[in-house]
Amino acid sequence: MVSQLTKSSEKNPLQIANPEKLERIRHTCAHIMAMAVQILFPETKVTIGPTTDTGFYYDFDRQQPFTPEDLAKISEQMRLIIKANLPIIREEVDREEIKAEIECLGEPYKLEILDSIPEGETITRYYIGSPDGGRLPDVGEKLKDALPEPSLIKPVKIPATISWWDLCSGPHVSYTGEIDELAFALESVAGAYWRGDETKAQLQRIYGTAWETPQQLQAYLQQKEEAKRRDHRKLGQELKLFSIQEDAGGGLVFWHPRGAKMRYIIEDYWRKAHLDTGYELLYTPHIANLELWKTSGHVDFYRENMFDSMNIEEQAYQIKPMNCPFHVLTYKNDLHSYRELPLRWAELGTVYRYERSGVLHGLMRVRGFTQDDAHIFCLPEQIAGEILGVLNLTEKILSDFGFSNYEVNLSTRPDKSVGTDEGWELATNALVEALNNKGWDYLEDKGGGAFYGPKIDIKIQDAIGRMWQCSTIQVDFNLPERFDLEYVAADGSRQRPIMIHRAIFGSLERFYGILIENYAGDFPLWLAPIQVRLLSVSNEQREYTESVAATLKQAGYRIEVDRTGERLGKQIRNAELEKIPVVAVVGKREVENQTLSIRTRKQGDIGTMTIVELQERLDSAIAQKTNI
Repeated sequence: MVSQLTKSSEKNPLQIANPEKLERIRHTCAHIMAMAVQILFPETKVTIGPTTDTGFYYDFDRQQPFTPEDLAKISEQMRLIIKANLPIIREEVDREEIKAEIECLGEPYKLEILDSIPEGETITRYYIGSPDGGRLPDVGEKLKDALPEPSLIKPVKIPATISWWDLCSGPHVSYTGEIDELAFALESVAGAYWRGDETKAQLQRIYGTAWETPQQLQAYLQQKEEAKRRDHRKLGQELKLFSIQEDAGGGLVFWHPRGAKMRYIIEDYWRKAHLDTGYELLYTPHIANLELWKTSGHVDFYRENMFDSMNIEEQAYQIKPMNCPFHVLTYKNDLHSYRELPLRWAELGTVYRYERSGVLHGLMRVRGFTQDDAHIFCLPEQIAGEILGVLNLTEKILSDFGFSNYEVNLSTRPDKSVGTDEGWELATNALVEALNNKGWDYLEDKGGGAFYGPKIDIKIQDAIGRMWQCSTIQVDFNLPERFDLEYVAADGSRQRPIMIHRAIFGSLERFYGILIENYAGDFPLWLAPIQVRLLSVSNEQREYTESVAATLKQAGYRIEVDRTGERLGKQIRNAELEKIPVVAVVGKREVENQTLSIRTRKQGDIGTMTIVELQERLDSAIAQKTNI
């Protein structure tokens, strides 16, 4: 659970007042959809139907593919079920009895689900309708009233004796009529494998969205359309920023010159911000002996996300999925005194993780990415102060990149954890103290911490109201113990340091994708790969144009000259499409007066000015991280 900081300004139209209620609505919508599908297409077999962050889905085994027309029919049928206001009933069942019933129904996936439920665990199913087959005296009348307005789509009428059920642990609403029939929509059909296993049956997944009110649904659909326009994969290609080259393998990012220029700007900013706040920089290898990852626990706890190891001179080496063990070894290289602590070490370290091809998504989910990692080694009494310093740095960096609204989550000790009660209490209290000193609101996620320590997670809100998980701060008791880290205390004894993991961007690739979508590729001047493009009306002005470009480049601005030879109108149009912040037009008059005619994306034509005047405007906008 999270809450918005008090400093947040605009209220997110999709902020949910009652998440538990919405979860019930979405879960019930999934069941209603499955019921509607089996009414319309009785030969269809059902599998599972969970909720998602924005709605629900259900996987179906059906020979014929679902068409857009089918989705429309299913939607109509769902509305009919909703209007009938049928009861939704939970029933605990005997394993053998329900198995016999499923076999009679010919539902093989239900049998697999049943078999996966551990012995001794309560088995429940949920009915829509009546468990005894439908002896509901008022259903017929309800159905009569429930028929939708005349349309081209004719829904199948629900017989008064029908009931539909599925194995499920809930929760659901009590009656279908609790769902607003105008607050859901079926969105798309996609392929899926049973249990996510490529060797098993291929299914059809129908995605839907559901909300408490039609207004929320409309806000979501508008946001979704806007998100399509901002899709970083599309803009990345159009603006020539990056690509994913399938010939090299999926999930690997190729940074093109403009994108690489922005990456350099981001990395340069990041390094300076860290050096200015007392961090030192590290560079560590990309592989290490597999034994290191056994010591760190990654082989035991993270193996499924690691690539296979490789043999080098009869020793197994592992490409790194994390930077943490390398920073630990760097610490362990020397014996440190308490007077040296805290040590703050930061690295832009590239890591590699195995992700299935089905979950890869542009820059948001890749197999190779650069973490803006940092680790702080400190004394127990320094935790709160160090966490506050991380929060301050996080706020500065996120704000400079245009994010000022956040959600904060404090995650505490889970059931399975390492470390002492005293250590957990110390660390958790330190996180709370830092958040309170910062003045940030948060809600506690009880039991949501990592097994090795409590953590703070920060989500950022983008320009269209979406929340993105980026920054994380974690206290770690595990690695200092595993690697036997020590420092010499004031009394000469050897003590264990506290280790704090933190990342602000999360990963450079994902943060860059968020930036593209937040700004729709229309970056502020200080970030833009090309800040000014110079256009010549004709070749007669080319010499002056090139000399201005050289002057501005010498001053440190990112300049480009349009040398296409196109007519001026086409040059301006190209600059607009490529989202160049400032365009300087050079014609005969500008050469005579030694000036430039300036157009900006935000204001259009703003008149003529000298090179010095343009530089002053550029410097002001860059310093304020805004646009001219």
